Amino acid sequence: MFSAISNTLRLTRAGFVLFRHGARVIPGDVALPEPVKVFKRIWPQASSKDNKHQIAGRGNETRLASALTSLGPSYVKLGQFLATRDDIVGRELARDLSRLQDRLPPFSNAEAERTVAEALGAEVSELYEEFGPAVAAASIAQVHRAKTRDGAGHARDVAVKILRPRVETRFGKDLESYYFAARTIERLSPASRRLRPVAVVDTLAKSVAIEMDLRMEAAAISEMAENIAGDEGFRVPKVDWSRSAKRVLTLEWVDGIPLSDHTALKAAGHDLERLGDTLIQSFLRHAMRDGFFHADMHPGNLFVDVEGDIVAVDFGIMGRLTKIERRFLAEILYGFITRDYRRVSEVHFEAGYVPRKHSIDQFAQALRAIGEPLMDRTAEEISMAQLLGQLLQYTDVFDMQTQPQLILLQKTMVVVEGVGRMLNPKLNIWQTSEPVVRGWIENEMGAEARLAGAAEGAASVGHFIGEIPRLLAEGERAAGAFADMAEDGLRLDSYSIDRLADAQAKRNRMSRIAIWLAALSLAVIAYSLLS
Repeated sequence: MFSAISNTLRLTRAGFVLFRHGARVIPGDVALPEPVKVFKRIWPQASSKDNKHQIAGRGNETRLASALTSLGPSYVKLGQFLATRDDIVGRELARDLSRLQDRLPPFSNAEAERTVAEALGAEVSELYEEFGPAVAAASIAQVHRAKTRDGAGHARDVAVKILRPRVETRFGKDLESYYFAARTIERLSPASRRLRPVAVVDTLAKSVAIEMDLRMEAAAISEMAENIAGDEGFRVPKVDWSRSAKRVLTLEWVDGIPLSDHTALKAAGHDLERLGDTLIQSFLRHAMRDGFFHADMHPGNLFVDVEGDIVAVDFGIMGRLTKIERRFLAEILYGFITRDYRRVSEVHFEAGYVPRKHSIDQFAQALRAIGEPLMDRTAEEISMAQLLGQLLQYTDVFDMQTQPQLILLQKTMVVVEGVGRMLNPKLNIWQTSEPVVRGWIENEMGAEARLAGAAEGAASVGHFIGEIPRLLAEGERAAGAFADMAEDGLRLDSYSIDRLADAQAKRNRMSRIAIWLAALSLAVIAYSLLS
């Protein structure tokens, strides 16, 4: 009960802040649970596009950014996360949230140096020859420019990323209230269960946990460095493991031109069209070949060094795709290129994304409705990201469960395509990506790949045969246990049954009380502000 009340109060405070900023936060076309309908009637601005704040010239994206920033780091991160989930918040709100900048005031140098000393077990003066003020500050961490000297006496510029003080505690409390809200939504709105709100919060919690352990970011950089060792035109900074820990990360300082500064890139003699092609092809290799991609590739995280290579930074958000998902991506892209809509439909069923109760041919018909309009457009006008986005929009019609990893891929693809087209407005996304897609299909689904798969299958069969004696023994023991249960019976005494019933009734009662308490609290606050 206490936990429900504290979560309700935290969410009520967040609602009050959003109300005060006049931010629209409820999609206009979703079915709402009854308590939320009460809240929406009291606070019409929550879903209205027209209110006094907009008349004053402040768009909803500005009001949302102001509200979420004032609520603190965890709400900024929640807003950025929901910007990738237009299946949940709707296209307009996702667009507004996508403009949310993760910038907060820096904490002091003294606090930063204290964190470094505690994390690395030595004073900053012993670890770094120079240690400057923060050059960038975000919701979870900030970055300082520093200088080190290696064993040979050579000076090196480095970037030192440091977690915000007590950020773990703050995120923990807010995530608890997000879980409470998600469970409440699933109980009150059966239609919402297809979107899996609790699983959405799970994804956010895992992402944040990884971001708050800078060793994981260092490991991500190291893994990608291994994956792309033989690639040209794209690299990542080197990790200084001796000066890195859970709350501190030291990396090579990237001294390059921002990919968004086209004037400077041209002045330095770089070929913008080549950079656009390199960016698109590199991203597709990472996603399809490696199943591991940088999921925050906005222009602020991309630089071009003196060699003309694109260098990515900030590896806090990474995406992973399983073999099935990578094959799904390659086959649907290739299927649309060749207009083989039935094959694209079959891939959806093989991956388990569309339930078997639906017709392959009917789904192929829906895919044709997506693909054929593209045939009347020039290659420069066709977007792979939009194509994937339209596919994911069919989730409701064909009972497809939300696939967060594919949504993250699609949203990252939107950003990458956007950056690529800024570098080259005439970018032909299909022509640029075709060698990578075709190469992956040939490598993974050609004759050699089938032989390798057969060898793996034979090894698996051999392993299974070797396990048969152990499996039979375990089966015999299990059969004996079931026989004993059948003979003696499985009993629950009346006291145990009563305890279970009381616990379930109490849980349901407390949940209902908390839900209506939240709605009434928000209604009272809104009424007091409007009166």
